[in-house]
Amino acid sequence: MSFNPAEHPAASADNRDVWVVIPLYNEATVIAEVIAGLLPVFPNVVCIDDGSRDGSGAVARAAGARVVSHPINLGQGAALQTGFEYAVEHDARFVVTFDADGQHRVVDAEAMVARARAEDLSIVFGSRFLDDRTKPGLLKRIVLKTAVVATNWTTKTKLTDAHNGLRVIREDALRQVKLRQDRMAHGTEIVMQLGRTGLPYAEQPVEVLYTDYSRSKGQSLLNSINILIELVIR
Repeated sequence: MSFNPAEHPAASADNRDVWVVIPLYNEATVIAEVIAGLLPVFPNVVCIDDGSRDGSGAVARAAGARVVSHPINLGQGAALQTGFEYAVEHDARFVVTFDADGQHRVVDAEAMVARARAEDLSIVFGSRFLDDRTKPGLLKRIVLKTAVVATNWTTKTKLTDAHNGLRVIREDALRQVKLRQDRMAHGTEIVMQLGRTGLPYAEQPVEVLYTDYSRSKGQSLLNSINILIELVIR
């Protein structure tokens, strides 16, 4: 069921207790726009510049985000873990994980945080498969659905979209996450660790925007194939 923040008083709360964590790697052409969309709703945004070679970190800082830099590229899992630790150190009540490439929608993240507050949830997972707004294409849909089956079996969870990068994690769950898988397999690892907490969670319908930019970088299908490969060899 979709959550309508207008129906819940908690949705009107300000988000100064929320940190948006963005793993950042060579996204200088789009990251300023992503940050500009987030800041009016979420005043605390931290980008983990994971060894970018195109000045992404400087662009993100100029756009108003905090920036923590890895001197070399360590992978998205490592970037998320650095962001989680930063958020905890800065007294975050909630963390939103958000992609740097413009595929996620701020309105979805806002609704997920509002739902976590209203329903006392520790984790809200975004799912592109709970409604029909997202158009991933047939091959990507098949790959992602296969990954969901494998991840649910591995993690003993019941999700419809196991590798969606848009998530809300409350501080009580966040403190129990210690990511060690640095690349795409971190998506399964984070679900496993959050599932083991036994804390309340839900899925929220979200729209993933497959832009010309993301398609030009080959992210849409390649990431899905990488997920499957890493699930098989784990």
